[in-house]
Amino acid sequence: FKPKFKHIFSKSRTINWLSVARLFLFGSRDVWFVVALPVYLQAVLGWDYLEVGGFLALWIIIYGFIQSLTPYVTGVNAGKIPGRSAVLLWALILALIPAGIVASFYLTDSAQIAIVLGLFLYAIVFAINSSIHSFLIVSYAKHDQVSLDVGFYYMSNAAGRLLGTVLSGLVYQVAGLGACLLISFLFVLLAFVASLRLPYENSLSTS
Repeated sequence: FKPKFKHIFSKSRTINWLSVARLFLFGSRDVWFVVALPVYLQAVLGWDYLEVGGFLALWIIIYGFIQSLTPYVTGVNAGKIPGRSAVLLWALILALIPAGIVASFYLTDSAQIAIVLGLFLYAIVFAINSSIHSFLIVSYAKHDQVSLDVGFYYMSNAAGRLLGTVLSGLVYQVAGLGACLLISFLFVLLAFVASLRLPYENSLSTS
């Protein structure tokens, strides 16, 4: 079965809103992570190639490790199903991190410490957000078109990464890392707003 292009878009409002939230969630990461951060570490903080590469590699390792622990954090292993409340809570926590890093630029004398600690904290909270989203798309997908619903959702994921990557280079050249982090903060808030349209806790309605 080869669906027409118009059939790729989900007929479920729930999945559509979750996909919008996913788009902005991953855009919020890549807007600082892909271009702005490595360039800033090398050009502004004076890190060498191995230090930048090692930092980014360690960030990704921690991100993956935290994702494997998310079922314990959210209570899935204990039979608790995360829903709208979990998405909103962790999105708010995530939004505070880039905003806090930007504030630290003006409140402290060590931007390097703020960036390193803040972005590792971002890795932990972002991993939990991402895992909850991935759990929900499987829960919300209709049984007779799982591949289409999940495919559309991850198409939004890719679109968010593309948007974040383009903005990462463009905004950094124009306004620097702080502006990229402010856009990250804004994108997480947009993901939060989109998540407000999800069903209430433990509801799997896909109306």
